[in-house]
Amino acid sequence: MALTTRRGGGADQASLGFLTNRDTEVRLPRATRVKNKAPAGVQITAEQILREARERQEPEIRPPKQRITDADELADYRLGERKRFEGLVTRGGVPAWVKYARWEEGQGDLARARSVYERALDLDAARRDHALWLKYAEFEMRSRCVSHARNVWDRAVSLLPRVDQLWHKYIHMEELLGAVANARQLFERWMAWRPDIAAWNSYIKFELRYGEVDRARAIYERFVGEHPRPDTFVRYAKFEMKHGGVERARRVYERASEQLVDDEDAEVLFVVFAEFEEQRREVERARAIYKYALDRVPKGKAEDLYRKFLAFEKRFGDREGIDDAIVGKQRFQYEDEVRNNPLNYDSWFDYIRLEESAGNKDRIRDVYERAIANVPPAQEKRYWQRYIYLWMNYALYEELDAQDMERTREVYRACLKLIPHKKVTFAKLWLMAAQFEIRQKNMKAARRILGNAIGMVPKGKLFKEYIEIELHLGNFDRCRTLYEKYIEWSPANCYAWRKYAELEKSLREADRARSVYELGIAQPSLDTPEVLWKEYLQFEIDEGEFGRARELYERLLDRTKHLKVWISYAEFEASAGLAEDNGSEVNKNDAGYQEQQIERVRMCRAVFERAFDYFRTNAAELKEERAMLLEEWLKKELGFGDLGDVALVQKKAPRKVKRKRPLPTDDGSNVAYEEYVDYIFPGEATLASGLKILAAAYKWKKQKSF
Repeated sequence: MALTTRRGGGADQASLGFLTNRDTEVRLPRATRVKNKAPAGVQITAEQILREARERQEPEIRPPKQRITDADELADYRLGERKRFEGLVTRGGVPAWVKYARWEEGQGDLARARSVYERALDLDAARRDHALWLKYAEFEMRSRCVSHARNVWDRAVSLLPRVDQLWHKYIHMEELLGAVANARQLFERWMAWRPDIAAWNSYIKFELRYGEVDRARAIYERFVGEHPRPDTFVRYAKFEMKHGGVERARRVYERASEQLVDDEDAEVLFVVFAEFEEQRREVERARAIYKYALDRVPKGKAEDLYRKFLAFEKRFGDREGIDDAIVGKQRFQYEDEVRNNPLNYDSWFDYIRLEESAGNKDRIRDVYERAIANVPPAQEKRYWQRYIYLWMNYALYEELDAQDMERTREVYRACLKLIPHKKVTFAKLWLMAAQFEIRQKNMKAARRILGNAIGMVPKGKLFKEYIEIELHLGNFDRCRTLYEKYIEWSPANCYAWRKYAELEKSLREADRARSVYELGIAQPSLDTPEVLWKEYLQFEIDEGEFGRARELYERLLDRTKHLKVWISYAEFEASAGLAEDNGSEVNKNDAGYQEQQIERVRMCRAVFERAFDYFRTNAAELKEERAMLLEEWLKKELGFGDLGDVALVQKKAPRKVKRKRPLPTDDGSNVAYEEYVDYIFPGEATLASGLKILAAAYKWKKQKSF
């Protein structure tokens, strides 16, 4: 159905089929309050919700299409659109003007479109927006109005000469029109503004497209004069190499080397220049360039230059001579560093690595001797840690590289003599010296070094390594002596006691191992006594000495009544005697076996009852531990099968109750409470209720007195 647009009131529009604002208003239902927030019995997925919403979505309300049937309607339509655009451009900025002009262009009214662009350019803000000029000029080009387009481009580049895109577009248009002279003239106007490198490259490429090599060369001359940088000269030299020959390219490189020797990127120029000569097989020229560059480029910026020079000499030069030259350059740098700060040991390490790469033994030893002469100023380990590695590396160099064993021994001896062992010592150095003597098959000297170390500055690491060495050699008596000195120096060290006992166990010396354990647990203080007791108990159990193990458990209970000790004791009683069968088959119906099982159950139950009585009478506040004890007891009774008495444990089981207790704050006031689980054991509830009655009576009496 075709509709024609007519002016009139809202009633007339409604009668013609138009929708008013009231008709198109979307009325949302009032939000209802959800009272029942419990999850529904039937759950649906988010996918189902979206699918149902899609299916129940009402069709989109769209305005009716208009069909213009005569000139009057077209005029009315254009008038309405122009009014709308006029309202938009007052507040919409440049995009609104561009839309307005494009609409006029779409209507075929080029004069009006041009007028819109001109009106937009009358605004200061729009005039500085190069995008508007681009749209305006592209409009004129689409309309094939070349003169108008040139006019627009000319005004644009005059107003905004720093926008490269305007120049590129303008020149591109002239090239499309075949006006090469105009394009060249535009490039000259652009170059007058001293643009960046990309503009000059565009100008050069333009001339090369038309085969104007001489013009391109002249532009390059102006280019490197305007931008005297290594990359521009490299471009110029490559151009000459392609169009002018080797001599012209070499002159460009030489000119750049003279002008840019102090440039921060001069390294790149010299590397490219040297590679250019290398490609021409001019080895001596390339070598001279590298040396010239190494003398003038700052050392901190010449890493790539050094690397290239070294690779060049490996291919074409005398290896020994060039290595000396490169090492000499770097040597000067390191000499400056160590002269300014002789205590900077990292610089000494770098210097030593440099000399080691050169391979001159006399120079290497000289640097090592100069480095170790810088003794730290204070006798603190943090100052000596880096310094001591100089000595270690020195000794390793003499042993591995120089193959001078006597000099290695002298280095170790001098270092150990220099260190103030009373304040600073290094176990690693003592061990390295001893291991060196072992490699030389001089066990006497190695034992003397380790003995001196233990006598002067005993350390756990020294004892461990010394004992390990003697153990590998099978000298068990020496190991015993060392362990005795170890525990004499550190009697609280459970590791020493355990390892000493393990040594005796490995030698089948049960009595000796037992004596070591006894001495260990008799110490007044140990760092990890529980580990030592555990190993001692396991030792007695492995030996089948259940009476000794039981006695040991009793002694341990005299020291501590910890829950784990009680449980371990009970488990021991439950399994004691099982290892006596030695894996042989046992007749479970045998009367002796039944009596043994009953005895184990009785002994285990007796331990649990003792533990329960202790926690009930002597440690009543440890209710949680008592509950855990009952859980372990119940598991054991269940594991005993027919011999177990589960009811005995269950009647002792507590009842869990949640309570609250105040949390004290910094000022002493109780403003918060936390929940905790309390255990009420049978027989304690009556006592608790009696206490509550006494508390209530006391409160009543206090109130009555007031």
